[in-house]
Amino acid sequence: GFKTCVLTNNWVDDSAGRLFTATLMNMLRRHFDLVIESCRLGLQKPDPQIYSYVLDALQAKPQE
Repeated sequence: GFKTCVLTNNWVDDSAGRLFTATLMNMLRRHFDLVIESCRLGLQKPDPQIYSYVLDALQAKPQE
């Protein structure tokens, strides 16, 4: 099968809108193998390190 991942460029937000984002992230987790939020890693797209992190987490190679 396929491994799937959501990779977001988001930030920690203390506003009322954060509840919506947090709820959405929790809903997505049910449907994907991984949900990775840039704010939790301290990396952002298009930094190549974030893609390396995702590949390692998925135990996948770029060509896959």
